Amino acid sequence: MRSAVSRLVLTDFRSYASAELAADGRSVFLFGANGAGKTNLLEAVSLLSPGRGMRGTSLPDLGRRLPGEALGRAWAISATIGSGDAEVRLGTGVEASGAARRIVRVRGETVPPGRLAEHVRPLWLTPAQDRLFLEGASERRRFFDRLVFAAEPIHAAHAAAYDRSLRERSRLLAAEETADPAWLAALEARMAEAGARVAEGRAFTLQALQAEIDQRDARPFPRALLSLTGAFEQLCLAGAALAEVEAQLAAALAASRPRDAAAGRALTGPHRSDLAVVHAALRRPAAECSTGEQKALILNLILAQAARLSRAKSQPNPILLLDEVAAHLDQLRRAALADEIGALGLQAFLTGTDEALFDPFKADALGVLVDASQLAPLDS
Repeated sequence: MRSAVSRLVLTDFRSYASAELAADGRSVFLFGANGAGKTNLLEAVSLLSPGRGMRGTSLPDLGRRLPGEALGRAWAISATIGSGDAEVRLGTGVEASGAARRIVRVRGETVPPGRLAEHVRPLWLTPAQDRLFLEGASERRRFFDRLVFAAEPIHAAHAAAYDRSLRERSRLLAAEETADPAWLAALEARMAEAGARVAEGRAFTLQALQAEIDQRDARPFPRALLSLTGAFEQLCLAGAALAEVEAQLAAALAASRPRDAAAGRALTGPHRSDLAVVHAALRRPAAECSTGEQKALILNLILAQAARLSRAKSQPNPILLLDEVAAHLDQLRRAALADEIGALGLQAFLTGTDEALFDPFKADALGVLVDASQLAPLDS
């Protein structure tokens, strides 16, 4: 099912006192000076899905704040997704200044945030991910888990359950010299159940992405060879049953109690996994490639997942949020990106400082000049 923003309204969100964008389901490129508010608009779209959005900011900090104000204001994002009989109105925000509880409404009804995934599943690429292959494994896990979540929203619940049990186990090991074995076993059983599902979701997505990327070999974006270093993801990739992965994870956790207690953290489990990416043509790890090639590799992963999801009939297509992506692509790849988005029938929001970067998009996309958090569509 096609998911696209036809109308977006912001109230006291980030730098915007108020703003309205009538996209009518088209892709949108936003251009203007640094600090004008372009990324804030992309962040608003990202918050039409469960979670903390593309920047991971706490809810109170999303409200507009004038000089001298200690707390951000109550803020709201409203969007119309689709059109005609398929139109759905979504809303999210906080109802009081500094509030830490997020309100979500679908068709005017207050619902849990997870219900947003039924309508919008954004995939994003930001300048913060430029160093994805150079930073620690946690950033790559977070990036990859977002790709998994876009296809399987339940993955976030499994990951959250695993993390909760992981923290409880670590506190118990740290607080007691001889922790209650029965209590530890119960926590480890919960960790193993959730962790096995996390590993399974990652392994399935890795296989599906690699198959999609291999079909895109002739495209201008470099072909990537993907692997996951985690032992439990490797079990899943080797065809082990979920029950076997769960049992092996539980046994590994039980055996590592003394070591984990001494280290102050769990040294085994899906939270230790890493995503490895190799530039196939250069036969070189992504970390050793140029900045432009690294960006193109990441973009190819996102496009591959978007292509997979665009063929699904029972779930919403992704919306692409590409922040400052064009500046790292040469003219050939910018044109290829525009062609790819058009061929997939997806909506994308892109940002950049120079309007000329978006020449390949102008035939089909709406251009918007952003100046001091004011929106000026080019065709208005």
